[in-house]
This record gives sequence, structure tokens and C-alpha cells, in this order.
Amino acid sequence: MTGRVIKLLFLLLLPLASVCHATTGEPPLFAERVEAGELEPMQRRLPLEPRLSPNGSEEALYGGTMRLLFGKSKDIRQMVVYGYSRLVGYDLDLNLVPDILRDFSVEENRIFTFHLRKGHRWSDGHPFTSEAFRYYWEDIANNEGLSPFGPPKAMLVENQPPRFEILGEYTVRYTWHKPNPVFLTKLAEPSPLFIYAPGHYLKQFHESHNSPEALAATIKESGRRNWTSLHHFKNRQYKLDNPELPSLQPWLNTTPKPAERFIFVRNPYFHRIDSLGRQLPYIDQVSIHIADKSLIAAKAGSGEADLQGRGLALTDYTFLKASEERHNFKVYLWSKGTGSQAAIFPNLNSSDPAWAELVRDVRFRRALSLGINRREINQVIYFGLANESNNTVLPGSPLFKPNLQTAWTQYDLEQANALLDELGLTQRDKYGFRRMEDGRSMEVILHTAGESTEETDILELVRDSWHQLGIKLLVNPSQREVFRERIFSGHAMISMSWGVDNGLPSAAMSPEEFTPVHQTQLQWPQWGQHYETQQERGYAPDIPEAQRLLDLFLQWNSATSVPQKLQIWEEVLNIQAEQVFTIGLINSVPQPIVVSNRLRGVPEEGTYSWSPTSYFGIYHPDTFWIAHDQ
Repeated sequence: MTGRVIKLLFLLLLPLASVCHATTGEPPLFAERVEAGELEPMQRRLPLEPRLSPNGSEEALYGGTMRLLFGKSKDIRQMVVYGYSRLVGYDLDLNLVPDILRDFSVEENRIFTFHLRKGHRWSDGHPFTSEAFRYYWEDIANNEGLSPFGPPKAMLVENQPPRFEILGEYTVRYTWHKPNPVFLTKLAEPSPLFIYAPGHYLKQFHESHNSPEALAATIKESGRRNWTSLHHFKNRQYKLDNPELPSLQPWLNTTPKPAERFIFVRNPYFHRIDSLGRQLPYIDQVSIHIADKSLIAAKAGSGEADLQGRGLALTDYTFLKASEERHNFKVYLWSKGTGSQAAIFPNLNSSDPAWAELVRDVRFRRALSLGINRREINQVIYFGLANESNNTVLPGSPLFKPNLQTAWTQYDLEQANALLDELGLTQRDKYGFRRMEDGRSMEVILHTAGESTEETDILELVRDSWHQLGIKLLVNPSQREVFRERIFSGHAMISMSWGVDNGLPSAAMSPEEFTPVHQTQLQWPQWGQHYETQQERGYAPDIPEAQRLLDLFLQWNSATSVPQKLQIWEEVLNIQAEQVFTIGLINSVPQPIVVSNRLRGVPEEGTYSWSPTSYFGIYHPDTFWIAHDQ
């Protein structure tokens, strides 16, 4: 739905909304403050043209507290993911629509004009205008102290930033010399690109807006090293660890760290309304309890959470289902949007010369994939409810093709052994394991982050089947930071993690997860780093197929039509499937979602995924509500 249509719909409903303001009154949480004159009435707190939510309910009631469980205090940042207040965001059909923005226009995929909602305010009541975008662009993104490497990569095309213009109090424009196809999608991500900031609050920590003496006193009082460190700390819009920071999210953190319980309260200036003109969110408070990750399933099963997906796995389903009636909740089974529940990543940038030569041969990667009994994994660990699959797009994606899912995934020990023999790996040690060309027994050390018993169970089955190939599998779990460092440095031969985050892409979404453009990609970290650092670090892909993937990524970035992008995507996915750069195992594993009987508005079916759905985000938790009779 275009911004123009949304505006027209709002104008048609405005008379009804105005009546409802008068009849429904204030959210009870704010009534006393409004009565005392401490807070403006709801009508004046809303933008002149609020966003009409597609998910609201006429039956919904204001009030109540929604309880969540997180494993670490830093996980409170998930409230930005769940809240899903974005300049533009995905709707349920994964189309980009304006949210914080009133509307936007795109010309030639390089000129982006954003129109803000008149009267929209930050959570502290300060007007949200073009100034927020100016402050970010001039005082943060282009300040050498705060951004020594310049604006974020998503705002560079061929390493060139856009021309930024303020066209009015509520209008800004970004113009690149060539198309920037990822700009809007980065704004809609779970961890969004924040191209605006509350300068009216942050200026007190900025050297350009203070005398050296005043700033020095502020720095000393804060205990920070310098003004840039202080400004970064105060402006962490995603981390939510500064309760004083003005926000545009539906709920605001009121609890400083460290804490075992965090309380988020509704934003009195939130920009969305329901069909009756009531300001969202319906729920007054979100209470987040920090619990040991190993206890989250037990606590959720004891009725200690109103909405819980994080920390739950399919293996918890039987226990949770048995506890439903006793503890007054329901368990839904949502689908997952990751390309593979678990995937194996041969490190093509290994610093071990013999291993690097071997793993770069597609025959070896194919043999490893053919030597995994995915059906056994599905039956033993996932009760046969998942799909045996490559690490690729899911059937729900318009880019899905069955051959992509099944390429080199059949369990075929005969063919796998034949490929290994063809590679010359015919010599065996006294235990029956193959010898590499340098004489070493083929012991594959697979690294994990050590956070999942599910991974451990999978690898036990993989170990058994690879043993029949003459390959000895050793598992080395470690802390996530150590895990990543070993891979990035080339010291890890192979690793296991989840597959591509976005298994539901369209041609309009970037193919970056399938191409060597990020250091965090475990199969080619050095190639990704080389691209990310503009060739300053790492090294360029030296496998023709990987080089082709990078070329295709660059072609997609400059493509101007959907047919062009579709053609590029098809080739990318075909190369990935045939080259087995990652070894997918299983996808579409059902995700248990615990929903208390007092919480209403949560869909029984959905897709639980980091990207593109932002877990609960696109289902708008601001429209969930608490039944007072429960």
C-alpha cells in the first residue's frame, strides 16, 4: 500500500477517530498526569496523521503488563526488534510500507525523499523533525571523532555518500549518483540503520555544541574516557541501555543496568492508532526477567511468561504442551525463516595449506554433504517434523525451486566415498581413517559456539556417518567470541552455526548472505573482510565461482529492474547449490511460542525469524492486549 493510499484512508477515518478520542479518553496509565497538567491530552500527543495500524482490535483493552524472559541483560535490545518502529517496515506480505514516515518516494532507485508526520514527537515530547536527520548526518555520520570511517556502508555507493538535503521541516532527501538498492531494506531490518538521532538531547555530549570546559565537566562526571565515548554510550538506540535517551519505540526502558528485571513503559507519544482512534500500544508495561538460558523453558512452562519464543526449542514442546492447562497458557508452533536450522561451514580461508587446498575442491565439499544422513537427523532430533534441506531459500520465498533444496543432500555413502577416492585420498591409517596428502590422518576439528545441546546431538549423528567415509570428526566448543576469532583468523577448519538468516527473500532483497561480502560469513571470512574494508584487509576471492558470486552481488546493486534482479538471484542460488559452499542440514523446524491465556492478539501461525520478520516485530506487539478477566 502506497503512502498516498494510507494517507487517504486515514483522512476517511479521521472523523471516526476524533469521535473515539472523545469517547475512549486517555489510556488509564496517563489519565492522572493529563488531569494534573503534567502531560498533554492524547489528541495533542499524536501526530496530525498517525499511522493507522492494520492489526488493532476493537475488543482490545488498555492496560496490563506483558512478561518476557531473556537470557542476558543485553537481550533487552530485542525490544527494538519486537517493537518494530521503523522509518519503513515490512508488512505481513513482506512489502515495504511507511511507518514512522508519513510516506516516501523513490526515483531511479537512487533518489529517496522522506516525508515525516507533522506533529510527531520523541518520547520526551520534543518535536521529531528534519533536525533529527540533520544531526545524525552532520554531527554523527560525518564527524571524524564519532565516525572515523565515515557513514555506514549502507549509505555508500561505490564508496561515495549521498547528497543530503533538508527540503522542509518535515521533508528530507538522499541522492546517490547511482542506485542504492539496499537503503530501504536496511531501515527495515531487525537491527535497523538509525539515520536519525535526538540531537536535542545528545548535543550536551557533543564537542561542537559545548564549550570545552562544560564538556570536560560532563565527561568527568560520567566516568568516560572522552566525549566520543560518552556520546556513543548515550546514543545506543538499539541497545536501549540509556533510559534517558528519547525514543520512537512503543515501550521505553526505565531500568538502568545492571538489573535482573527491566521495566518498559508505554511511550506517551507513540505514533500509531487503531481503527477506533486509540493510541497504541494497548499494553502499559513490559516486564523483562533475566534468567539463566537453561531455565527459560522451565520458567515459561511454569507460567512465568506471557509471550515467549526466545530460549525455546522443539525439544521443549512436549513438556510445554503438558503444562498448558495447569499454568494457563497455549503453545503455538510457528515456522522458522532461517535457511537451515543448523549448517556446516567449511572454512575456505583456512590458514592450514593442506586443508585449504582440500576444502576448496568442490568434490570434497560435496562428499561431506552426501555423507550426512539428514533423514536420521530429522527423525531422531526433530520427530520428523522438519525438512531435510540445503542451506537455501525456503518454499515460502518467490525465489524457491525444489532443486535448490535437494542439491547434494541425498545420503549416498557410495558416491561420497567415490568422490574422496577421486581426490586421491585413498591411503588409510591403522584405524581406517583416510590420510591427507601431507600424511596426516583426516581429523576434522569442527568448532561451535558451545551454546546448544541441539548442535551437540546433531554432530553425534554426523560423526557416525562421516566415520563411514574415513573421516574422524572432533568437536571443539568454545565461547562465541573465541569461536569467531578462530574462524576469522583461519585457525578453524570447519564450523557449525545456523544458516542464512533470511530464508524468505524476494528479488528486491539483497543477495548479500549468499555472496562473499561480510567477514561474519563463516565459510569465507577473509573474502568478506576484503570487501567490507574496501580491499584494505583480508584478500580477494580466488575461486572462480566465488568471484562470480561477488560479481553478481555488484550487478544486483546496480540493477534497476525486477527482472534483472531476479535473473541475478537465480544464478546466485544455483551456484550456491552446486558448489556447496555451506552444508545445510535441516530447515522449517517448528518453533514453540508460549502465549498466556490472558494475552490476546497473537496470531496462532507466524514465521519466527530474525530476518525479515524481526521475530514478533511484523505482527506488531503494540496491538497485543491483556484480557482483564484472566
